[in-house]
Amino acid sequence: MHDQLFWFFSIAMLLSGLLVILGRNPVTSAMFLVLSLFFMAGLFVLLEAYFLAIIQILVYAGAVIVLFLFVIMLLDLKTENVRQFKRFGVFGALVVAGALAWKLTSVVSAVLAAAAKPVVGTTEAMGKLLFTQYLLPFEVTSVLLLIAMVGVVVLSRKETK
Repeated sequence: MHDQLFWFFSIAMLLSGLLVILGRNPVTSAMFLVLSLFFMAGLFVLLEAYFLAIIQILVYAGAVIVLFLFVIMLLDLKTENVRQFKRFGVFGALVVAGALAWKLTSVVSAVLAAAAKPVVGTTEAMGKLLFTQYLLPFEVTSVLLLIAMVGVVVLSRKETK
């Protein structure tokens, strides 16, 4: 049953990702991206990474997609005419596909080699590491995000004379 669910989520995620790329309407592409992110959350559940599944749904399928849709509607994107591929475009696509396949095989072999090692990836262990060993980078990141938020507020204010 576990294998069938894995293949279902994987194939459905890949198909919805393909529909994101091939979609002509930006809003429907964003909706297919939401679907793809939900299938990814299903894969996280199969890996028993429940925290990552919840974060995937809340942060990416929720907040980020709402931001994408807001930008799409703000820019009022229209459906563009599909251009015909030139010879150079097809050649470039083949080169990129070959490079992607080469990199994918190296990543898969590295993952298979690392799969033999035991993994300790609970939320509790991650929290302990984050607030003990990696406390300084965590605090620096939070200060950097605070500076970015203040910068956005300052830059977006209109001066009144």
